[in-house]
Amino acid sequence: MLNNSSKIMFLSILMMGTLISISANSWMSAWMGLEINLLAFIPLMSDNKLMSTEASLKYFLTQALASSVFLFSVILFMLNSNKMSSFVMEMMIFSSLLLKSGSAPFHFWFPNVMEGLSWMNALILMTWQKIAPLMLISYIIFKPLIIMSIMLSSLIGALGGLNQTSLRKLMAYSSINHLGWMLAAMYNSNNLWFTYFIFYSFLTFSMIFMFNMFKISHINQLFSMFFYSKKMKFFLFFNLLSLGGLPPFLGFFPKWLIIEMLTMNNQLLLLTFMMMMTLITLYFYIRLCYSAFMLNYYENNWMYFSYYNTSNMKIFMICTFFSSFGLFFISSLYFYF
Repeated sequence: MLNNSSKIMFLSILMMGTLISISANSWMSAWMGLEINLLAFIPLMSDNKLMSTEASLKYFLTQALASSVFLFSVILFMLNSNKMSSFVMEMMIFSSLLLKSGSAPFHFWFPNVMEGLSWMNALILMTWQKIAPLMLISYIIFKPLIIMSIMLSSLIGALGGLNQTSLRKLMAYSSINHLGWMLAAMYNSNNLWFTYFIFYSFLTFSMIFMFNMFKISHINQLFSMFFYSKKMKFFLFFNLLSLGGLPPFLGFFPKWLIIEMLTMNNQLLLLTFMMMMTLITLYFYIRLCYSAFMLNYYENNWMYFSYYNTSNMKIFMICTFFSSFGLFFISSLYFYF
């Protein structure tokens, strides 16, 4: 991506749009930043393939709908019209931002758009493109709708990934489930959701970096790709379980903080529901790393890949090390300070 000068330009405009939104002091400025961000991402998405063109069109239509509803409700809010209560206007603003971020019940576009993107564009959509909408959601938390969105995001993110064979759709449903945890953190603490987001972005980067390096798109490719190396099986295995939030791994740390916060606030029913749904996501992560458990799985001795000598492989191994053993360092630092 970064070899193309026009893509560098659009990438910098995309980042600028997000920064305008999160540093805006009015809703209109925030809307302007969201639009700049959207119009810069569309050229990055469409790379002359039929699937990516379709994905960019779907993304544009849903984001344009969300932006128009957002702008309409912001103008009504600024006019302070007596014909419509502030309750309805806040609900409209909140709903449009949920649609922009891809949270349930407005998640319908997210897996379909992900399916048509390259892995690097999918990474941008799953991480950077969520910053501005989530930051704006944290300014105007609409309590009746956010509880429903937390529970639906956890439920749909868990059940939606069960019957998927496409890794892009599977990562999309995983992202929807993680959004439920971020919204739950946001409901009680502004700092905590951003901490969760940073950890989630790192773990998602390490997974997508590997999928992009090996050009993997479907589950059956994982079984055939890693015949040659037990090390790669374990790298995949550690990263996936860390993304799922299993205790010995780094991905458990932000979930640990949210579990502690929800317990202290007596939101035990919500916490129990989210933890049950996370167990379902762990099930389909384990499906992906099934071959890592099968140590006597069939292997071809004559297949040889020279990935270990590349710089990409070294980056991936560093990411895997942190996602596997980072919990001990991070938790000790956190409790020390």
